[in-house]
Amino acid sequence: MASVFRLGLTGGIGSGKSTVAGILVELGAAVIDADAIAHAVTATGGPAIEAIRATFGNNMITPEGALDRQKMRALAFSHPHARQQLEAIVHPLVGAETRRQSDAAIVAGQRCLVFDVPLLVESSRWRSQVDAVLVVDCTEATQISRVMARSQLDAAAVQAIINTQAPRARRLQAADAVIFNDGIPLHVLRSKVAALATTFGLSLANTTAGPN
Repeated sequence: MASVFRLGLTGGIGSGKSTVAGILVELGAAVIDADAIAHAVTATGGPAIEAIRATFGNNMITPEGALDRQKMRALAFSHPHARQQLEAIVHPLVGAETRRQSDAAIVAGQRCLVFDVPLLVESSRWRSQVDAVLVVDCTEATQISRVMARSQLDAAAVQAIINTQAPRARRLQAADAVIFNDGIPLHVLRSKVAALATTFGLSLANTTAGPN
């Protein structure tokens, strides 16, 4: 069986990590999005809901039966132990679904698996599970500007989220490769990703990159 390259993809909020993940898909990779899986397990009817209800009470569940993310975010910022309790519920479920998706991708013939993990550097387990770490980087000012533009959060709220993530210097120290995604057009970003593609076992023949 041909070897499978496992790439850890991470970056601070607003860095453009999801855009890079999309480009890697264009290049032929299979992306397993840990954040999307976490959202799914805490959505209406998700497998984490009853445990969350038992731990935090009905107040943390929306009328539709999903995790109330705004309330939980506020609680986690003010009570770090609450965040640890939530992670103890959610992380095993995310891990199981991640393994399921990985196995399915390998069976389907994928040779590059990209694990899109926002808190990869903060985690004690992820580094040993990937062959390399790609960090998407930009300045904090750009992070704040991008997140404010796409959400209803103000600068202070975005900064609070940034403060819960690994410092930029720590992410860069953990990186095997870095893409600086700040002040560049999309076609340049695509070119930067494509330049690394063969390192990750991808073929440039798959790319649709070009001026945008």
